[in-house]
Amino acid sequence: MPDVVRTIGGRRLRVDVSGDPRGKPVFLLHGMPGSRVGPRPRAMFLYQRGARLISFDRPGYGGSDRRPGRRVVDIVEDVAAVADALELGRFAVAGRSGGGPHALACAALLPGRVTRAAALVGLAPRDAEGLDWFAGMTPFNVRDFHTVLTDPARYAAGIFPRSAVIRSNPARLLEELRSDLTDEDRLIVSDTSIRSMLLRNYHEALRTSPYGWIDDAIALTSPWGFDPAHIAIPVLLWHGARDVFSPPSHFSWLAARIPRAKAVLEPKAAHFASLRALPDVLDWLLAGTPQD
Repeated sequence: MPDVVRTIGGRRLRVDVSGDPRGKPVFLLHGMPGSRVGPRPRAMFLYQRGARLISFDRPGYGGSDRRPGRRVVDIVEDVAAVADALELGRFAVAGRSGGGPHALACAALLPGRVTRAAALVGLAPRDAEGLDWFAGMTPFNVRDFHTVLTDPARYAAGIFPRSAVIRSNPARLLEELRSDLTDEDRLIVSDTSIRSMLLRNYHEALRTSPYGWIDDAIALTSPWGFDPAHIAIPVLLWHGARDVFSPPSHFSWLAARIPRAKAVLEPKAAHFASLRALPDVLDWLLAGTPQD
């Protein structure tokens, strides 16, 4: 299995494959900031389910080359490049948080290859008609996204020192978020196994530069390059009703827009509860994915 894949344009993508090497393929697209080593079910779970889990660093994160000016839709080219390198025909795709819109892009643009897609605690497009995009969002996120929209250079300048601190002490990111976490989310990120995966994930995400984070924020708040209404394959949307990082109104907008969406809204859950939902989401994805 290659751990580095080259795109048609020659960019490097750092790849990680876990689980059953002959299992049904599922791409897991990480959050923001994030990396290929982000939280996922244990290897034993993946083997038992016959799942081959594929993840890679989005451009600018970890070991993947940057792609300046990338849009959400550009993930399709990278997923296809990794799938081709691994000789995969059909596969499922899941994305959590910032990875959610990227999973939806694959569902929209690769209907002949993507069997099912899932987006967990994701955002809706910034230009979503009829949606107050910032309503219900934590002031921390509102401030950051407003800066991205009005002065991306100032946003980038602020991310450089912030990412340097997080790179040297990844726990700082969880500390920054702590005041906005529900009691349940605080318990989840305090779990020894999950916390270890999150800290490793954040460190790897920012190991080489903060550009993946910067480019993600710009891409998510810019036109995505596709319309979720054009998704023709089955999609699972999972969300927590108490999420203040990706407000549930974004989930509701997507659920109404995507024709074949199965919408699951957990009334007591928030953002990080999606980590505990991943095994059930993978079961749903695998149920509709043939052996490649």
